[in-house]
Amino acid sequence: MSATVAATGLPPRRRSRAARRRSFLISVANHSVAIALSLMFLLPFVFVVLTSLMTQQQALTKDLIPHPFQWSNYVNIFREEPILQYAKNTVIYSGLATLGVVVSSVPIAYALGVIRWKGQRAVFLLVIATMMLPAQVTIVPLYLIFVKLGWVGTLRPLIVPTFLGDAFSIFLLRQFFLTIPTELVDAARVDGGNELQILWHVVVKLAKPGIAAVALFQFLYSWNDFFGPLLYTLSNNKIWTLSVGLSQFTTTHRGVLWNLQMAASVLFMAPVILLFLFAQKAFIEGVTLTGVKG
Repeated sequence: MSATVAATGLPPRRRSRAARRRSFLISVANHSVAIALSLMFLLPFVFVVLTSLMTQQQALTKDLIPHPFQWSNYVNIFREEPILQYAKNTVIYSGLATLGVVVSSVPIAYALGVIRWKGQRAVFLLVIATMMLPAQVTIVPLYLIFVKLGWVGTLRPLIVPTFLGDAFSIFLLRQFFLTIPTELVDAARVDGGNELQILWHVVVKLAKPGIAAVALFQFLYSWNDFFGPLLYTLSNNKIWTLSVGLSQFTTTHRGVLWNLQMAASVLFMAPVILLFLFAQKAFIEGVTLTGVKG
């Protein structure tokens, strides 16, 4: 110890503290851009949360900190609007749409990525080409079809099409399936397994991160979807989703109650934020591994 003190001139404890401080500052400098971007995205969320805890008179004034904190805003929003009903409709839409996309896209991606057959590439390019079509091109004929079916005013126009496959999900899953060693699939065929057995017992088990990423993508899209529910459910307020109910909040009250509007926004965002925090490992792994091969 005396040799260390003599060599450095500092006690070992003080030296380690200085080293930790230096390491911390270097780490902050190396990640300064990421920190700045994080703050840029985080500040609006902080503003929404703080505004949701203010009184109506204090909201959108020069005051940044609520005084006092109005926690009752989160109780009042349930009294003003049927939030639980909107949440139930949103969960039904998001859950069934996610199930539909996964159930329909997995076998299609398997057929386009694992099974070899004539014309496979042409069909895959056709599927990819459908991603180039803007929604405005297909929305009018789809709406007319759903009107003739008598589905407008229900959640069926939002849920049923998801069971017919989704081009982006098919592409993502196909790319993930290409990373699975062909030796495993060939070994299963040699053992007498048919394509359905190979899909379920081999491919699906190895592709869980990719499937989880697709499911999370679809759930977040459905949860945040505004245009579809607005178009098909506006005539029936009993099946409004949270996004539509939130947009109609201003119309219902003939003015903007900013504190309650922000409280409703926080409740709208909270479930998807928690979902991403709990599922981020599977999400990141699925996106990272997708497209490594092929």
